Amino acid sequence: RNSQWLHLHNEDILSMPDKWEYPWYAAWDTAFHCVPLAMIDPEFAKNQLIILTREWYMHPNGQIPAYEWAFGDVNPPVHAWAALKVYETEKKHYGKADVNFLKRIFQKLSINFTWWVNRKDSSGKNIFEGGFLGLDNIGVFDRSNRLPGGGVLEQADGTSWMAMYSLNMMKMAIKICEFDESFEDVATKFYEHFVYISESLNRNDNKWIGMWDEEDGFFYDLLLLPGERFVPLKIHSLVGLMPIYAVSLIHKETIEHIPHFMKRLKWFRKNRSDKNKYLVVEDFEDGQDILFSLIPKERLVRLLEHMLNESEFLAPGGIRSLSKRHEKKYSITIEKKDYSIDYQPGESNTSMFGGNSNWRGPVWFPTNYLLIESLREYHKYYGDELKLEFPSKSGNWLNLDQIADQLSNRLISIFTKDEHQNRPVNEQSAIYRTPYFKDLVLFYEYFHGDNSRGVGASHQTGWTGIVAKLINKYQG
Repeated sequence: RNSQWLHLHNEDILSMPDKWEYPWYAAWDTAFHCVPLAMIDPEFAKNQLIILTREWYMHPNGQIPAYEWAFGDVNPPVHAWAALKVYETEKKHYGKADVNFLKRIFQKLSINFTWWVNRKDSSGKNIFEGGFLGLDNIGVFDRSNRLPGGGVLEQADGTSWMAMYSLNMMKMAIKICEFDESFEDVATKFYEHFVYISESLNRNDNKWIGMWDEEDGFFYDLLLLPGERFVPLKIHSLVGLMPIYAVSLIHKETIEHIPHFMKRLKWFRKNRSDKNKYLVVEDFEDGQDILFSLIPKERLVRLLEHMLNESEFLAPGGIRSLSKRHEKKYSITIEKKDYSIDYQPGESNTSMFGGNSNWRGPVWFPTNYLLIESLREYHKYYGDELKLEFPSKSGNWLNLDQIADQLSNRLISIFTKDEHQNRPVNEQSAIYRTPYFKDLVLFYEYFHGDNSRGVGASHQTGWTGIVAKLINKYQG
C-alpha cells in the first residue's frame, strides 16, 4: 500500500472532510471545501488547492494523491473547476483578479491532465475509466477491482469528468489570456480535446457502440469484454447524469480578446462538420455568446426529464444518486455470474467499500451542486426558450434557472425548520427541539433519499458545507 509514493511528504495544515470520523484530506473533498471557504478566506482556499499540486504531494507522473490509505486511488478531477470558482469568488467579493494563482495551478494541472489521458484512456478512444471515482458502491460491482470476465469498464462518469476538466482548463486559459495572450494556444488545445471526448461519448454507429441509449434517453457505462463484446450496464444513476456537468458559456465580450482561438474554433468546427461529426458548439454568429456543451440540446432535455421526475431522481432534498426506479432490483449476468443493484435511500446494505458509504439512493451535496451550476450555465444561453416541467409531468413549466432555484431550495430545506420546528436532517428527533440543541446543526455526509435524514459521518462540514454557496445566492 502506497509503496509507489515514496516522494510524498505531508506536513501542512489541510482542510479535513470531517473533524471526527474522516480526519484526513481527500483530493476531491478539498476542492469542494475551497469553494465556500473562498468567501471568507480566499488566500487559504487558494493555498489548499495549490498545495496538492506541489512536488511533495503530486506524483512525478502527474497524479494527485487521493487520500492517505491509498494515494493511488482516483478521485474525480475537479481541481480545475474549484480553482476557477475560487478565482471568480475572490474577484467578485474582494475585487482581486489573482491571475498569478491561475497561472500557477494551470501549469501543474496540465501535467495532471496528461496523466489522466495516458493512464485512464486504455483504448485511446477518448473514453475514460478511473474506477470508483469517489462513488463507492454506485454500480453492480466494485469498479476499482478486477472486473468480471477480465473486462474494461468504459465509464460515462469518467468520460464526463474529463470533458468537464477539458472545458475548465480551456476556460482558465481564456481568463489568463486577458493578461497574457500566449495562453490562446493552450486554450485551443483543451477545446480540441473536449471535442474529441464529446464525439466519443455521443457516437453510436455500426463500428462503435456509444454510451447513449436512444430508446431509454440515458447514458450508460459499457463493459468491454474480450472479443470486442460490449455489455451496457443499464443503471439509472448519477453516472448517466454527469454529462450535464460539462458545459461552459463564453461571453461575446471575452471573444473579442481571443481572435486566434476563435479562428481555430471556426476552422475546427467546419472540419468536423464536413466529416459529419458531433459538434459541441451550438450554431453561433460573430458577436454572439458561444455555448460549449458535451451533449446536444435534445439529449439534455431527455436526461432532465429523468432527473426531475419524483419517481426517479427528484427527492424532497435534491437529486438522488440512484433512481428510485431501481426499487425494482436491476440484475445482469456476466460470465455466468449474477450482479445486481437496488435503490437504498439511507444506509448501505452492501459491504462494498466497507459499507459505511452509500451512493445507491441518498442525496449528496457536491454532485447536486454541480448539477445546479450546470443548469444555470445552460440557462445563460437558452433563456426562456428552454423550459421543462418541474417536477416532470406536473404541468408546471420553468426555465433552467428557475429549476436550479427549486433544487437549491430543496437542498437548503434539509437544514431549515418546518412549521413544527423540526429540521428534516434530524428526522424529528425530540432532542433537537430542546433549548440546548435546537440551533446546533449537523452537516452529515449524505442524506436519505426519501425523507432527507442525515446519514453517514455527522460532522462532514467539508463538502456538505457547500450549502453556504447556495444560501449566499439569496443574500447577494
